[in-house]
Amino acid sequence: MARIVVVGSVAADEVVRLAGPLREGRHLEGRTAGRRLGGGGANAAVALAAAGHTVSLVTAVGDDEVGAWQLAELAAAGIETGAVARVAGASTRSVVLVDPGGERTIVNLGRAAEAHPPRRLLDLPADLIYVRTRSLGLAPLLAEVAARTPVVAHVPPLGQGVAPAHVVLGSASDLPPDVLADPLAAARRVAGPLLRWMVLTRGVAGARAFPVAGPVLTVPAPQVGARDSTGAGDAFAAGLCHGLVTAGIGADAMAAALPVAVRWGAEKVRHDGSALPAAAVRALVG
Repeated sequence: MARIVVVGSVAADEVVRLAGPLREGRHLEGRTAGRRLGGGGANAAVALAAAGHTVSLVTAVGDDEVGAWQLAELAAAGIETGAVARVAGASTRSVVLVDPGGERTIVNLGRAAEAHPPRRLLDLPADLIYVRTRSLGLAPLLAEVAARTPVVAHVPPLGQGVAPAHVVLGSASDLPPDVLADPLAAARRVAGPLLRWMVLTRGVAGARAFPVAGPVLTVPAPQVGARDSTGAGDAFAAGLCHGLVTAGIGADAMAAALPVAVRWGAEKVRHDGSALPAAAVRALVG
């Protein structure tokens, strides 16, 4: 298997399962469902480690009890934590509201952050780097590592040149109309001349991949019963990275990787948890 570096957040998710749909201005009934590891970076890293890859997570946790718990959970999932920084203050926490149909609403309660971009990224060996963070200031580091390593970057952010990358990945539900009108042009602004693909997830409609040259790829999503949609996009990203990491980022590789990503994302909604469970990953990779 491959060495994959994930740049992104780790969170402690406090879960509340709602008795009915989330509605503005209403009193709602719910029950607490405990604390679980979450965060976009951690969710993808957990799935990739379960698939057998060697995974390092570049992130920050606080110097509190929650941070110690997050580190222990990451290590238990098989993720290398040597690139996790401890910073003063509280760790990242979220409240996750899950309705009976599996739809989730996430409320961020604070975020552990480093004062400067993580230059240790330059020293980590990798066959692929996945970036899942809204933090700005990474562009110089990504430009340097992308000269030698394939980079997959999640958007937003959407600023000019903020994420030099070979593949840009975004969710249609997170992107404004002007980006959805021309996803490839938006990805070019974000990634610059390295760009090879813009991948757009579309929920129950599946996903599309827009190449800088050649036909658009479209993969429909399988119909599944939804239990918890938390982390479905992160599972999709992990599946995409898994599919690409041994085959490069050419047209043939994307044609093979995109269906894998759609299956991983669809499988996640069938399970409780913020990340795709290890047993489900092992079944997917066979």
